[in-house]
Amino acid sequence: MSLNDPIGDLLTRIRNAQAVGKSSVLAPSSRMKTALLEVCKREGYIKDYRVLGEQPKKPTLEVFLKYSDTIPAISEIRRVSKPGRRVYAKADSIPRFYNSLGIAVLSTPKGLLSDAEARQQNVGGEVLCQIF
Repeated sequence: MSLNDPIGDLLTRIRNAQAVGKSSVLAPSSRMKTALLEVCKREGYIKDYRVLGEQPKKPTLEVFLKYSDTIPAISEIRRVSKPGRRVYAKADSIPRFYNSLGIAVLSTPKGLLSDAEARQQNVGGEVLCQIF
């Protein structure tokens, strides 16, 4: 099965799993998804993740979701740049979401970074998603 938007698929799987209170969710693996989950882990939105099935054919990601009592750590996760409409931001005009309470994840020449990290390193890039 081919997906047109694998990042959007991962975000939807996380959103749906948290809506029903699951502790973890499985998704197909890629380097971009792993980098996105690493940013989410650094910023405290997920507990952890791991790659299952190290064979080169079909590795799978298991994402361990984070809750405070029964309230999910992620209240909103949204894809900004889509395959049909890419959204780019310069280093001096990176958008702030929810008055800097949420984060934006950017694909930069230095890898995937949160909006605060991109501002600190003075790099711009494609705004992949926003998390609050």
